[in-house]
Amino acid sequence: MELLRNGPKKSRSLLGLDFVNFFLIDPQTGIGSFLPIYLAANQWNEQLVGIALSAGSLSGILSQAPSGAIVDALRCKRALVALGMIVLAFCSLLMAFFPSFWPIVASQVLIGGISTLIGPAICAISLGMVGRKNFDLRQGRNQMFNSAGKVATAVVIGLLGYYISDRSIFFFVFFLAIPTLISLSFINPTEIDYQLARGGDDGHDQKKHSIRQLFRPQFVIFLTAIVLFNFANAAILPLLGQLISKDHGNTSMLFMSMLVVTTQLVITQIAPWSGKKASIWGRKPLLLIGFAVLPIRALLYTLNHSIESLISLQLLDGLSAGIFSVVSVLMIADLTKGTGRFNFALGVTGTSVGIGSALSQVIAGTIVKNDGYSAGFIFLAIVGIAAFLILFFFVSETKHPNRGTT
Repeated sequence: MELLRNGPKKSRSLLGLDFVNFFLIDPQTGIGSFLPIYLAANQWNEQLVGIALSAGSLSGILSQAPSGAIVDALRCKRALVALGMIVLAFCSLLMAFFPSFWPIVASQVLIGGISTLIGPAICAISLGMVGRKNFDLRQGRNQMFNSAGKVATAVVIGLLGYYISDRSIFFFVFFLAIPTLISLSFINPTEIDYQLARGGDDGHDQKKHSIRQLFRPQFVIFLTAIVLFNFANAAILPLLGQLISKDHGNTSMLFMSMLVVTTQLVITQIAPWSGKKASIWGRKPLLLIGFAVLPIRALLYTLNHSIESLISLQLLDGLSAGIFSVVSVLMIADLTKGTGRFNFALGVTGTSVGIGSALSQVIAGTIVKNDGYSAGFIFLAIVGIAAFLILFFFVSETKHPNRGTT
């Protein structure tokens, strides 16, 4: 077991990190996927829903890179995660009690901004605790626990929305902050190598590289590929939500929960496998598999819109997302090794991905409105193919050939 390989001293902290990942509510999966249904039930029209969601997306886009720089600069990584959870809990109550325009928009802006601290901080804590040698396996383990938590969260939210009320999901999100903060307290801050956590070399204290040095051609090309990948992927779940809500009324929450659960269950199996194989096969072969699955999945959505078909195709989403969520972070860690800019690079990546995702939903939504759902899915498949070709032809393997496999 990983805990044993890292020794008994860190076992308690690593166990705490496991449960932080499990209880950590993802604003997109935990709230974002269900928010449009909640707002529609409160007499919001499509335009107002789009404005509220766009406000949160824009806030996240603008704060990603600064948040990464903050995580690089500050030693209090645990406090940043705690702050994010507290703000998320407060905003959940705000949306539950005041489902009107300005409270919802304000909540989305706050959530979009503060949540960008959480992901880089978790990655930084992980890298600082286990080192580069074990980071592949640790990242896979993080994603496994995180996806298992998303499964449990999605099931509970779906049941709450169906049997109690749409509003009850926000109270559930609020209470989830409690076990997250308790788990966070189990992580011993003295066991985090803060130089390593920001992307420095193991055991070497050094100045951070300039931002200009970070944007080398290889990083920029890789960034382009993953932006196109997320552009192709981001609009799919919202489009599926619209399809479901048209025909299934008050069961929409339950069906959306089933879509999310299916994806996350696959990720719990794929993520640790990806972390292990990334050390043996290298990063690029695995990522090519994840990229190849996306356009196939998008094209298959044009064939059948039954609930059974939509849920079964989410298996492919889990395969693609499980690989991407682990391997993309490992490649960024490889590309930023020794720069001291690991978390800033994660933030820049998040900003670029956020822009692509926002444009994806606007453009795909427009295509669907004018030409139907099949045209929208075909468009997203074409973008996914472009992402695969860029990765295949222009991105090199980032794993050092002499790195160990454990």
